[in-house]
Amino acid sequence: MKTKQALAAFAALSQETRLEAFRQLVRLTPDGMPAGELARDLDVPASTLSSHLAILERAGLVASERQGRTILYRADLNGARDLVQFLVKDCCRGQPERCAQLIEAALPSCC
Repeated sequence: MKTKQALAAFAALSQETRLEAFRQLVRLTPDGMPAGELARDLDVPASTLSSHLAILERAGLVASERQGRTILYRADLNGARDLVQFLVKDCCRGQPERCAQLIEAALPSCC
Protein backbone atom coordinates (compact mmCIF):
# COMPACT_ATOMS: atom_id res chain seq x y z
CA MET A 1 0.00 0.00 0.00
CA LYS A 2 1.27 3.44 -0.90
CA THR A 3 1.19 6.36 1.53
CA LYS A 4 -1.62 8.14 -0.36
CA GLN A 5 -3.79 5.02 -0.20
CA ALA A 6 -3.13 4.69 3.53
CA LEU A 7 -4.02 8.34 4.07
CA ALA A 8 -7.28 7.85 2.16
CA ALA A 9 -8.12 4.85 4.34
CA PHE A 10 -7.32 6.73 7.55
CA ALA A 11 -9.36 9.71 6.36
CA ALA A 12 -12.28 7.42 5.55
CA LEU A 13 -12.17 5.85 9.00
CA SER A 14 -11.74 9.16 10.83
CA GLN A 15 -15.46 9.94 10.64
CA GLU A 16 -17.76 8.31 13.22
CA THR A 17 -20.49 7.00 10.90
CA ARG A 18 -17.96 5.55 8.46
CA LEU A 19 -16.00 3.93 11.26
CA GLU A 20 -19.17 2.37 12.70
CA ALA A 21 -20.30 1.21 9.24
CA PHE A 22 -16.92 -0.41 8.59
CA ARG A 23 -16.92 -2.09 12.02
CA GLN A 24 -20.46 -3.39 11.48
CA LEU A 25 -19.47 -4.82 8.09
CA VAL A 26 -16.38 -6.43 9.64
CA ARG A 27 -18.61 -8.06 12.27
CA LEU A 28 -20.79 -9.48 9.49
CA THR A 29 -17.88 -10.86 7.46
CA PRO A 30 -18.04 -12.90 5.27
CA ASP A 31 -21.68 -11.93 4.80
CA GLY A 32 -22.59 -8.47 3.71
CA MET A 33 -25.52 -6.19 4.25
CA PRO A 34 -27.68 -3.99 2.03
CA ALA A 35 -27.16 -0.28 2.56
CA GLY A 36 -30.75 0.21 3.74
CA GLU A 37 -30.39 -2.33 6.53
CA LEU A 38 -27.03 -0.89 7.53
CA ALA A 39 -28.55 2.61 7.61
CA ARG A 40 -31.32 1.38 9.92
CA ASP A 41 -28.79 -0.38 12.18
CA LEU A 42 -26.71 2.78 12.44
CA ASP A 43 -29.75 5.09 12.61
CA VAL A 44 -28.60 7.32 9.75
CA PRO A 45 -30.45 8.37 6.60
CA ALA A 46 -29.87 5.97 3.69
CA SER A 47 -28.68 8.77 1.40
CA THR A 48 -26.12 9.88 3.96
CA LEU A 49 -24.88 6.33 4.47
CA SER A 50 -24.60 5.87 0.72
CA SER A 51 -22.11 8.73 0.58
CA HIS A 52 -20.15 7.28 3.49
CA LEU A 53 -20.04 3.84 1.87
CA ALA A 54 -18.76 5.36 -1.37
CA ILE A 55 -15.90 6.99 0.55
CA LEU A 56 -15.06 3.70 2.26
CA GLU A 57 -15.19 1.90 -1.08
CA ARG A 58 -12.85 4.41 -2.75
CA ALA A 59 -10.47 3.95 0.19
CA GLY A 60 -10.42 0.20 -0.45
CA LEU A 61 -12.09 -0.75 2.82
CA VAL A 62 -15.53 -1.74 1.53
CA ALA A 63 -16.65 -3.67 -1.53
CA SER A 64 -20.09 -3.70 -3.10
CA GLU A 65 -21.89 -6.30 -5.16
CA ARG A 66 -25.16 -5.91 -7.01
CA GLN A 67 -27.66 -8.68 -6.34
CA GLY A 68 -30.71 -7.94 -8.41
CA ARG A 69 -32.03 -4.58 -7.29
CA THR A 70 -30.01 -4.63 -4.07
CA ILE A 71 -26.42 -3.61 -3.53
CA LEU A 72 -24.73 -5.68 -0.87
CA TYR A 73 -21.82 -4.13 1.00
CA ARG A 74 -19.00 -6.07 2.64
CA ALA A 75 -15.85 -5.13 4.49
CA ASP A 76 -12.86 -5.53 2.18
CA LEU A 77 -10.54 -7.42 4.50
CA ASN A 78 -7.76 -7.37 1.93
CA GLY A 79 -7.81 -3.57 2.01
CA ALA A 80 -7.91 -3.56 5.81
CA ARG A 81 -5.05 -6.08 5.94
CA ASP A 82 -3.03 -3.89 3.54
CA LEU A 83 -3.58 -0.94 5.87
CA VAL A 84 -2.40 -2.88 8.92
CA GLN A 85 0.60 -4.15 6.98
CA PHE A 86 1.39 -0.58 5.93
CA LEU A 87 1.48 0.36 9.61
CA VAL A 88 3.85 -2.42 10.57
CA LYS A 89 5.98 -2.79 7.43
CA ASP A 90 9.00 -1.26 9.16
CA CYS A 91 8.27 -3.08 12.40
CA CYS A 92 11.05 -4.83 14.23
CA ARG A 93 13.84 -3.02 12.39
CA GLY A 94 12.62 -3.93 8.95
CA GLN A 95 11.66 -7.53 9.70
CA PRO A 96 7.86 -7.42 9.29
CA GLU A 97 7.57 -11.21 9.58
CA ARG A 98 8.12 -10.68 13.30
CA CYS A 99 4.86 -8.74 13.35
CA ALA A 100 2.88 -11.61 11.81
CA GLN A 101 1.13 -12.23 15.14
CA LEU A 102 0.00 -8.60 15.27
CA ILE A 103 -1.40 -8.76 11.74
CA GLU A 104 -3.10 -12.11 12.38
CA ALA A 105 -4.61 -10.82 15.63
CA ALA A 106 -5.95 -7.71 13.88
CA LEU A 107 -7.19 -9.50 10.78
CA PRO A 108 -7.48 -13.25 11.16
CA SER A 109 -7.62 -15.23 7.94
CA CYS A 110 -11.00 -16.64 8.93
CA CYS A 111 -12.83 -15.23 5.98
